[in-house]
Amino acid sequence: MSGLLKSCLCTQAGLESPALRQWIEPLRETFHVHRKLWEYCYIVQALAERGLLAPGRRGLGFAVGQEPLAALFASLGCEIVATDLAEERAREQGWVASNQHASNLAVLNQRGICDPAVFAERVTFRYVDMNDIPPDLDGFDFLWSSCAFEHLGTIEHGKRFVERAMDCLVPGGVAVHTTEYNVSSNTATVDHGGYVLFRRRDIEDLAERLRRRGHEIVLDFDPGRGEYDRQFDAPPYQETVHLKLQVSGFIATSIGLIIRKAP
Repeated sequence: MSGLLKSCLCTQAGLESPALRQWIEPLRETFHVHRKLWEYCYIVQALAERGLLAPGRRGLGFAVGQEPLAALFASLGCEIVATDLAEERAREQGWVASNQHASNLAVLNQRGICDPAVFAERVTFRYVDMNDIPPDLDGFDFLWSSCAFEHLGTIEHGKRFVERAMDCLVPGGVAVHTTEYNVSSNTATVDHGGYVLFRRRDIEDLAERLRRRGHEIVLDFDPGRGEYDRQFDAPPYQETVHLKLQVSGFIATSIGLIIRKAP
């Protein structure tokens, strides 16, 4: 178990590792130095190496937008419930205009990752507010979200979502999340509004809260030592090298969290 991915920051070494790069082609992506590609591959690898991407496994995706993960998981035999914010509220928040919202199942397989008949059989979709998860969403082997819970209004709301989402899992189930992480400060940050930036202390507090409930999470805050780890993309973003970015006066990147529910 010691060789498994940990909860960690997006880094050049992580993105370039064979473990993550093996998923680029199945996701119908091409290699580019971008934290979103890292997020997708990180989530898939974290679940795959724990034996969760297999026939009969049930997965739950939050704020799936138009990401390819639900289609990939279905192609590997999983039964998936994909969720997103109701369209009217998503439109109000700008997610529809920016093509980052899912209003129907078709957009989740637009890359053709999964056979359409198989996809229709294995994937269902429903509207869910991450600040108010319905009690009937339970019994899942795994769940995921990709840079979503930083948009719930406050840092505390994000923490509460991660804690509440654990109730959706079976004992021993696994949650994998990515979110925005403040690399440049452990004191000042963006702590409320349309997006927030989690600091190390926020992640450590969340981890402690999860551990008190018996869940398992291992943290690694190594910021990376590669050439691209020392660069950051500034507005207007060019996204040629986009592992770190300047936002609201801070340098940010993505952090991945892997949490195993108490047995």
